[in-house]
Amino acid sequence: MNRRFVIVGTDTDVGKTVVSAALVGALNACYWKPVQSGLDGETDSQIVARLSGAPAAHIFPEAWRLRRPASPHLAARDEGVEIDAAALNPPPCDGPLIIETAGGVLTPLSDRALTIDVLERWRLPVILVARTRLGTINHSLLTLEALRRRGIAITGIIFVGDADADAQHSIETMGGARILGRLPKLDPLNKKTLGAAFSAAIARDAFGSGA
Repeated sequence: MNRRFVIVGTDTDVGKTVVSAALVGALNACYWKPVQSGLDGETDSQIVARLSGAPAAHIFPEAWRLRRPASPHLAARDEGVEIDAAALNPPPCDGPLIIETAGGVLTPLSDRALTIDVLERWRLPVILVARTRLGTINHSLLTLEALRRRGIAITGIIFVGDADADAQHSIETMGGARILGRLPKLDPLNKKTLGAAFSAAIARDAFGSGA
C-alpha cells in the first residue's frame, strides 16, 4: 500500500516538522515540504533529514524556497513572485510519503489560494498536529471543522508538548477525531530520542501495515 499523509497544524511552530521527522523515520518514508518560508538556519527539510536519518534521496526538494519567514503569500510577494497553488502536486514516491504544509490550513499561498484549497484537491488523509498549551481546544476544533467542510479525511491528531488530559479529551469528544498520541518536548532532541518517544507514545496502527 502506498501510504501518503499530509501533516497539517493548528498554527505555525506547533511541532509539525518534529512529527514529520518521526513519521519519516518510523515508516522509512520520503518527505516533501512544498513551500519553505524562511531560509536562515536549518530548513524544515534539513531538520527532517537530521532527525529521521533519511537518505538524501528520500528528501524531495521544495517547490518554493522563500527567504522571508512569513506567510508564503507575503514571502513570495517580497521576491516579486506568486506561488501557483494549482501546480503543487505530490512527487512520485515508491514508498510512503510525508508532506508537511506551512502554517495552518487557512494559511494563504497566494492572494487567490489557501493551503486548504490544495488539500481539498489532493484528497490525501491528513494528520493534525496540535499544541497542548492554552488555546489548543479552540484552534484544534476550528481546524477540524474547516477540514471536514472540505471533505478532507482526518487520520487523527498528534499533540506536542506537556500532558493536558482535559484539553485532549475535550478535543477528542467535541471534535470527533482520533487521538493518535502525544510527543513530549524532548531535550536532547535527536534521532534516537525522537524515535523512542514516537514508538512509546504514538498509535502506529493508524499508518497502515508495516508501521
